[in-house]
Amino acid sequence: MLENRLGITDSLELARQEEKITKLKAKKFFDSDEMNTIQVGTFKGLATIHQYLFEDVYDFAGKIREVNIAKDNFQFAPRMFLPASLDFIDTLPQNTFDEIVEKYVEMNIAHPFREGNGRAMRIWLDLILKKELKKVVDWSQVDKDDYLLAIERSPIKTTEIKVVLSNALTDKVDDRDIYMKGIDYSYYYEGYMEYHTEDLDES
Repeated sequence: MLENRLGITDSLELARQEEKITKLKAKKFFDSDEMNTIQVGTFKGLATIHQYLFEDVYDFAGKIREVNIAKDNFQFAPRMFLPASLDFIDTLPQNTFDEIVEKYVEMNIAHPFREGNGRAMRIWLDLILKKELKKVVDWSQVDKDDYLLAIERSPIKTTEIKVVLSNALTDKVDDRDIYMKGIDYSYYYEGYMEYHTEDLDES
């Protein structure tokens, strides 16, 4: 159970509120000038995205995690090596599709935040693709199981994740519908599927 700014002590209720609040923030992010001021392809840019999404839920929003974490027997980058890892990732090229995906994989291995890495990183990836290739991923065309299996294998070989993502590229980089569906699918990969982003409002 993560400490949170909402004072919630029930994990299911926290998941519900986190999904609702952060999807609303993701929606506002698209409509704001904030998206156009992000440093594209850097950890600083990713941290800005993460903070924007999660600042109303967690104190650690946008901050490098202070603990070691693992998932499905995979150990992400040790906390003591994270700053060096993130500095290295910042230097990686992002001129081609292959380079961009390899950079994305390296950031996933680093997993810099305590929670919310995948959701923030998929927005980060799209901003890189948009800037460098005038493309984004239509996440509604990416099968959940294909994506999760490919990203799980990506530290060993990046071929699968490149195929999965390349098959879903679109040049509709400013399409609101694609973005909103993309947020819903991004959250669906992580098990969040109670709210539709486009339907949320601040009332």
